[in-house]
Parts: sequence; C-alpha cells; structure tokens
Amino acid sequence: MTGKELDRSIHQQLRTLSKENAEGVAQHLVMVSAHLEADDIDAALAHAETAVRRAGRVPAAREALGMVAYRSGDFARALTEFRTVRRLSGSSHLLPLMVDCERGLGRHGRALDLAVTPEARTLSESERLELAIVVSGIRRDLGQDDAALLALQVPALKRGPQAGVFRLHYAYADTLAGLGRTDEAREWFLKAVEGDVEGETDAVERLEELDGISIIDTGDDELDDVDEVEGATPADDDASTDGPRSAG
Repeated sequence: MTGKELDRSIHQQLRTLSKENAEGVAQHLVMVSAHLEADDIDAALAHAETAVRRAGRVPAAREALGMVAYRSGDFARALTEFRTVRRLSGSSHLLPLMVDCERGLGRHGRALDLAVTPEARTLSESERLELAIVVSGIRRDLGQDDAALLALQVPALKRGPQAGVFRLHYAYADTLAGLGRTDEAREWFLKAVEGDVEGETDAVERLEELDGISIIDTGDDELDDVDEVEGATPADDDASTDGPRSAG
C-alpha cells in the first residue's frame, strides 16, 4: 500500500499537507478501505482515527472515519463526521448516509425532513437512488408499506437488470414481499439476481425462500460422522440418520 491507489481528487485534498504527512495519510486511507473490505472494523477504525489526527481538515479523512463509524453502527459519530465533510467540502454527496444515520438513531421524522432538503436536488443519480432506498426503508419502519413502495417507483426502476440498478430492484422486491405480493416480488428478485453479478445482496437466498427451498448447513462434523458409520449395518444406518440437507 503506497497511498497512490487513492483517487486523484483525494490527492488534491492532501496537497494542503506537507509531502511527508500527505503520503502517510494517504497510506492510512488506503488501509481503511482495505480493512473495511475485509470486514476488520477495529483495524479500519485505528487507521481512520490516525488519518484524522494527522489531517483533521481534509474531507477524505473525516469521511473515512465516518464510514467506519457507520459500518460499526455508531450512527451518532458517523453523522457528526459526515456533517463535517459537508462543511469542509461543500458537497452533499453523503446525504443518503446522513439520512440513514438519523434513521439508525430512531429519528425518523428528522430523517425524512433531511431527505427533502434543497441539497437533495444536487445529488448525482446514483446518490438519489440510494436516498430513495433509504427513504423507503424509513417508511417501512413507520409501517407505511404503500408509501415505501411508492418511494422506490423512480424512473430508473424500469431499467433492465444490466443497468446497474440491482440494489433498487432488490429493495422493490423486498417491499413487495412485505406487502404479501409474492409473485411480483419473485419477478423483481430475479432482476436483482441478474444484475447483482458480485453477489452483494442475498437475492438468490430470497428467491429460494419464496420457492420453498431451505438449505441446512450441518457443518463439517456431519461428514466425520458419515465416515465413522460407513461400514455400519443397515439398522445402524437408520439409527444415525440426521435427515435431509435440503427440502424442495
């Protein structure tokens, strides 16, 4: 990790630091990303906090710390950092996450108010889609399932599975399932599966649930048990059967 892996815009932010400090902070930011990808939150937090100590007025450093806090469920700290990023950078690109932090803190009214502020109109299309997904989730939290579905009915919903909108398709399918509209949910889960080539969602598992398929993971111990009884009599086999691993 040299720090050169960062986006050019972040390197531009780091130009306010001395060369040596900028290089060190860049390396810490790369490590934050790597540890988050590996789901090592503690290590990511250590690097993010170090980056902020060395570059507290660099938006990328504060955003990194906010992202770690968000991933760990510390929504109050994440919201504070995201607000600082907005103040330092003038950008509202973190607005969907800020709304979700308010939701995580149980402040649903404040979350919905934040989602319709003028800053929301400055978001990119992908950011607006994320905001729609968050707002839909808030509506479901409030028991407003019809409103939750309506929040997701944006123009991008009509795009095909290859258009990179699988998260929107998944959220729509999940909301339909919550409304008991199973056949429609299955159709949208299929679209999500087709678009989610990296397996970021559990759309495949949700489809299996709708189709009545249940996979039971009994672990490696069962394989050991099978080896031990391989030479058993038919009566012994009957006594040691654990049952089927799946049901269709």
